[in-house]
Amino acid sequence: MAALGKIRSKGVTLIVIIGLALFAFIAEEAFRSCNGIKGEARQQIGEILGEKISVQDYQKLIDEYQSAIKFTMQRDNLSEEELNQVKDQVWQQLVNNRVLEADAKKVGLTVTEQEIQNVLNDGTSPMLAQTPFVNQQTGRFDVNALKQFLDGYNKAKAAKSEQLDQLQQVYDYWLFIEKQLRTQLLGQKYQALLASCVLSNKAEAKMAFNDNNEESQIQLASLAYSSVKDADVKVTDEDLKAKYEELKPAFRQNIETRDIKYVDYQIKASTADRNAVAKEMNDFQKQLSAASDPAVIVSKSSSVIPYLGVPVSSKAYQQYPDIASKIDSLSIGTTGVIENKQDNTLNIIRVLSKAQLPDSVQFRQIQIAANTPDEARVKADSIQKALAAGANFETLAKRYGQTGEKVWFTGQQYEGAPSMSQDNRTFINALLNGEVNAVQNVSLAQGNIILQVLDKKDFKTKTTAAVIKKLIDFSKSTRGEAYNKFSEFVAKSTTAADLEKNAGKYGYRVQSLNDISTAGHYVAGIHGTRDALKWLFDAKVGDISPLYECGDNDHFMVLVLTAVHPQGYRAWDDPQVKEILKREVMKDKKAEMLESKLKGVNTIAAAQSKGAKVSMVNQITFASPAFVQATGSVEPALSGAVAATAAGKFSKAPVKGNAGVYVFQVMKKTMRAGSKYNEAQMLQQCAQQNMQQVGNFMQDLILKANVVDNRYLFF
Repeated sequence: MAALGKIRSKGVTLIVIIGLALFAFIAEEAFRSCNGIKGEARQQIGEILGEKISVQDYQKLIDEYQSAIKFTMQRDNLSEEELNQVKDQVWQQLVNNRVLEADAKKVGLTVTEQEIQNVLNDGTSPMLAQTPFVNQQTGRFDVNALKQFLDGYNKAKAAKSEQLDQLQQVYDYWLFIEKQLRTQLLGQKYQALLASCVLSNKAEAKMAFNDNNEESQIQLASLAYSSVKDADVKVTDEDLKAKYEELKPAFRQNIETRDIKYVDYQIKASTADRNAVAKEMNDFQKQLSAASDPAVIVSKSSSVIPYLGVPVSSKAYQQYPDIASKIDSLSIGTTGVIENKQDNTLNIIRVLSKAQLPDSVQFRQIQIAANTPDEARVKADSIQKALAAGANFETLAKRYGQTGEKVWFTGQQYEGAPSMSQDNRTFINALLNGEVNAVQNVSLAQGNIILQVLDKKDFKTKTTAAVIKKLIDFSKSTRGEAYNKFSEFVAKSTTAADLEKNAGKYGYRVQSLNDISTAGHYVAGIHGTRDALKWLFDAKVGDISPLYECGDNDHFMVLVLTAVHPQGYRAWDDPQVKEILKREVMKDKKAEMLESKLKGVNTIAAAQSKGAKVSMVNQITFASPAFVQATGSVEPALSGAVAATAAGKFSKAPVKGNAGVYVFQVMKKTMRAGSKYNEAQMLQQCAQQNMQQVGNFMQDLILKANVVDNRYLFF
């Protein structure tokens, strides 16, 4: 009892202690939950129709798209610009697909397996023409070739064949194409459904024919807006606000954008740097001209163009126009050191050989695998002898687990390679120089290949050359001096006003950039500015960024956020909006002044006496806006007014156009020479126009999907 009494006497204290313990437990769980939510949020790249998109899902789609492009173009990698294009295309496609699928689901639209099979059986889809399953004789997709491949792939997968890796690439590409076909079919069905809601009739067809073919000849009197001085027109804020309400839908923006001022400094090589690079290149020129193996010298020089050691066409150098433009005209030998100011490089070219060679070679092969090179050589010799004795190539190939099928090899498949092994050089030279139908036993480090060239075409000049292209780059000391100077400038520029004031003192230039969105990959088009972009969308107006080292390690940048434009309607007093409004109000007021000047005018002579310029305008139709040479503008309103005015009549009222005010006399109206009404044809044309009009449905759906794009945080 005494113990119980003590507990009771400390009741309040115990309650507080227990309460704190419970609070700590709950707080800990809440903290863990918040961390989990934040961690999940950090993995979300965007949102579509309220559904979160993870960075992993997005990256998977990018990888699929990249693999498809690499397979199609026979490339090992993509440039940074190409990869950015892939990211944008994948995102846009992801948005389109999610939005389309959601809306199609509401109306019960799907794509069935039978519909896919019908497309494959038909074989006319342009997408199918990009696959490896095209019949070489007909040039069309062959569904049987696809079935044979899928059957072969499944057997190779079950048997864990050595060829599975090669077949897997083709299989993955096919899955990509099939997925694209499904999306395309769903889009076509949805668009057809919408188009069926907009019907064409005979009356519409007849009107469309007349709109296209009834031509008017008019005598036109023009008073251009430019004839009124801007100083004579008074524009008030009330005028701008009224015009804003009229044009407000035009000022809606679907994503947040931001404006900045920035200073970007690009480091350039000093005179001492240029002299050092020139001296180094002169040494390389002597070494390259005497080298028995040019690959060693090219590698040592750190040339941006790799040495392949095989004959290539000038297209192999299309990324370097200075080399591509002269490689075919150079004779065997070594050039001096040539400067190219366009890309700021010094260049040396050594031509080793030149010949007319095929750009496309058809061949078949049997790869010989063995435990030792000697064993491979023995097998290859026996196969070559069997073929010489009349054995069937494909039968022998199947004996060694291969098809021996005929394939085409083109210059595009190797001319853009970043490197070239000796085995690849040997194989390519055997293809290019091999006699048609002759069987070659090609010895490689990894074994032998029995090779038969079957056809050659598209002969062109191909050159084996070693090229040293070296940037006239800045030195570490030059970069260090530039960094110290820019750092000092940034340290002293703590406000936007400081930035403006100090830039001139340090020899820098302040630039402006408006309406930057999160969809951008760079700031001001400069590589390596993702961190600056992330800062920009986390900053407040007036904030100054830290110093960013960007570009190809050759740029310094500092930013100041000057304005934020949230999603929705831009305000009437936004500088860009205000400028548009002022221009439109100015045009309206000038139109009023000129219309009052022409009030009561009912002849061309009377208009001319008011200062109007008179001209003849021919072949005006309702369907195509008239171009008025006197004002230098296309005028749709004039075409409409002319179409509504009978021949011989004067315009009922002055016409307000884009660049002036007009009155006119219709001289005559005639049907276009050779025009003949074809009702069926015009009905079809109207239906096509209706399809084009509903073709914009996707953009309307996307606007309502509340798309959030946070890719800039990850890529």
